[in-house]
Amino acid sequence: MSHTEKIAKAFPAKRFFVDMLVRDIELQDAILDLLDNCVDGAMRSTQNGVANANRPYDGFSADIDFSHDHFSISDNCGGIPIALAEQYAFRMGRADLNRDSNIPTVGVYGIGMKRAIFKLGKNSVVKSQTEQGGFSVEITSTWLDSDDDWTLPLDEGPNILECPGTEITVTQLRDGIPRLFADETDFEHTLKTSISAYYGFIIEKGFTVRVNGEPITPVKVSLIVDEKKLASKAGISPYVYRGRIDDVDVSVTIGLYRPLPNESEEEEALQGRPSTEKAGWTIVCNDRVVLFADKTRVTGWGEATVPQYHTQFISIAGTVVFRSNDASKLPLTTTKRGIDGNSELYLSVKEFMREGLKLYTDFTNKWKRSSKELQDVNAQLATLSAESAHRIIPEDSWSNVRGVGGQKYKPNLPVPTEDDPLRQVRFSRKISDINAVAAYLFDDTGTPPSDVGAKCFDDILVKARS
Repeated sequence: MSHTEKIAKAFPAKRFFVDMLVRDIELQDAILDLLDNCVDGAMRSTQNGVANANRPYDGFSADIDFSHDHFSISDNCGGIPIALAEQYAFRMGRADLNRDSNIPTVGVYGIGMKRAIFKLGKNSVVKSQTEQGGFSVEITSTWLDSDDDWTLPLDEGPNILECPGTEITVTQLRDGIPRLFADETDFEHTLKTSISAYYGFIIEKGFTVRVNGEPITPVKVSLIVDEKKLASKAGISPYVYRGRIDDVDVSVTIGLYRPLPNESEEEEALQGRPSTEKAGWTIVCNDRVVLFADKTRVTGWGEATVPQYHTQFISIAGTVVFRSNDASKLPLTTTKRGIDGNSELYLSVKEFMREGLKLYTDFTNKWKRSSKELQDVNAQLATLSAESAHRIIPEDSWSNVRGVGGQKYKPNLPVPTEDDPLRQVRFSRKISDINAVAAYLFDDTGTPPSDVGAKCFDDILVKARS
């Protein structure tokens, strides 16, 4: 009996593939993915050295423009080489995992630009220019609907753009996006705020980002330090860890970015009017912020012996910086806007994050109420960036860390003098009377008697002080 050999088609349905690819990414994250590519281009352009090590991205910029009928992003960051465009840039996934192995980028999977373009609209044009030449590629809605055609025509030319860089323009925007771009939902303001926070490190190092013509000002957390007492570890200074784990350079810094809050500030925060959004952990991977001011269990709050975030902790801020030329070793999610909490690297570093958090939450608890003594302590403090705090810590003040290795600096934070010690107030009353007061104060007769008594005392104390 003869057999006829046939072929079963196994390639993906393009429309299904595209729709599924964009489903798990928000519009804002898609735009930030494109901005990441601009920064990666600047990194490639500076790998041969820069004049100013503190501002390596001076002169590089990206412009984001959008309205109800289009989106565009353009940069002057060196452009995409033609060979790269032909072989890799437009493929759905990265085949060469070793590409950019000597550059600290955050791209791993090779889907960022394509996913972002597909998220935005059904028709797009990608133009790019290098010193050697340029190209233009158009992705049309017809191509997106065709399962048989997985190649794109590439139009090569010497002067596609005026200077080395890349320009992406998207039209035929997806449903719902024109309304967002018309700013009916304050999308533009939200995007600018996110870029200010998530690209603060890059902008501080010279990179310029403009959204609809407006330059973005960076948000960056600085810490307060008593410089005179760093060597003795006796004053207010940050907790710091530095080390290299599995080919990733790691630094953890946590401290106070502002004086402790007074009672009115705590009350405003409780009522949903916090004086700042900088409190919490900011996590940076290769100069890109992936979590900003996080106050959840993801960064150690409410875990082990660390308390959950509370308004009395609004002065505490920390920064974790990961840096590696192998982006696959960074604890990133595919959207590059979150942390892989199961990463062995991140779990190791989280131990130091919790230790630093516990140190400062305990400190804050001891100084709950403002006093002349605390004002005197605050008067000695200077404001420094996290990087500067690392540099000014004396070398002989660091201690070696066993296990994962590295070094840490753990300050002995000041404690208040017990000039107004606590005393216990105890008395007894009839249960019926306690229940009556509980119902009056809390509308709940089941309130513990200790809470009823404390509330009575606090209410009278406020009147006595006034």
